[in-house]
Amino acid sequence: MARPLVADIDLDALRHNYALARELAGESRALAVIKADAYGHGAVACARALESLPEGKRPPAFAVACLEEAEALRLGGIESPIVLLEGIFEAAELARVEALGLWMAVHSEWQLQTLLEHRPARPIPVWVKVDSGMHRLGFAPGQVESVWQRLAAAPECATGLQLMSHFATADAIDAGYFETQLERMRDLAQRLEAPLCLANSPATLAWPQSHGSWVRPGVMLYGSDPLERPSEASRQLQPVMTLRSEIIAVRDLAVGEPVGYAGRWRAPRPSRIAVVACGYGDGYDRHAVDGTPVLVAGQRTTIAGKVSMDMLTVDVTDIPEADIGTEVVLWGRSRHGAVLGVDEVARYCDTISYTLLTGILPRVPRRYSRLD
Repeated sequence: MARPLVADIDLDALRHNYALARELAGESRALAVIKADAYGHGAVACARALESLPEGKRPPAFAVACLEEAEALRLGGIESPIVLLEGIFEAAELARVEALGLWMAVHSEWQLQTLLEHRPARPIPVWVKVDSGMHRLGFAPGQVESVWQRLAAAPECATGLQLMSHFATADAIDAGYFETQLERMRDLAQRLEAPLCLANSPATLAWPQSHGSWVRPGVMLYGSDPLERPSEASRQLQPVMTLRSEIIAVRDLAVGEPVGYAGRWRAPRPSRIAVVACGYGDGYDRHAVDGTPVLVAGQRTTIAGKVSMDMLTVDVTDIPEADIGTEVVLWGRSRHGAVLGVDEVARYCDTISYTLLTGILPRVPRRYSRLD
């Protein structure tokens, strides 16, 4: 019998979440961000699922972080345009960008100069990255007009020019800094008569004034709510990944008996403890505290004791039917219908859903299906 831990990927839920992004985008086109192996869900499988949608409902383009991710998609048969969100990392990559028909961000002077010195057989679509306040990648606003003019003057090298930037606080309730960044980008776009791509997942969900020519939903496609306070729109998201396992052993403990490394958890009453096949060697966060929620047979209970490499332990004292082989859902949708959001689990681990989803390791099989 195979180890029971599996990451079930509900591709219908993925399609639902993308349809929600399209609906929210209105007249804007919705790029689908599938970097980091589609946030741990499997980039090729997710891209195929979205590319198979009917004409007019599928993504007009995908987005990844780097050339290697784009190459994997092309090898997987994905034909849609693909944007390199971080552009190239060395000049030699431009030949592959051209051969694979990719679009690319340009965020620095060396990338710009390298592109302008290149002589592609066909001009490469370029998205100019602006540092509007995130202070990671991008040209300073005062540099952008010159960059834009240099690219516009080289139509043999660059085509389809877009302005893009990234919001630092679109997920926050306080809109002050978000509005500062938005105003900077609107001013640039107006002066250059340039199309804009600004809205990440939280801005797609909550800030329609930022949608521009494109939105680029990422984590929301996978059912995670990135907003500080859920909105009517974000409550419609459906979980795509269910991290599912089973109980592999049960222990009866007397009051005061410890569980796990360092005996962090001690039984406050006569207790039943279930051992689950999942641990930090699978990517489940070792920082999960006692009380982190799980679903056992569709019922909420909690982790009891430190997460081990291959196992974790949960308190099933109040779930008498729990036994060897009983379903355990670490996050996602139980076969019994109950849902445990990955965002809630992340809060107990003092992290965010992005780290949990992308952290699931290769030894956990991905199983692509619509759950019954």
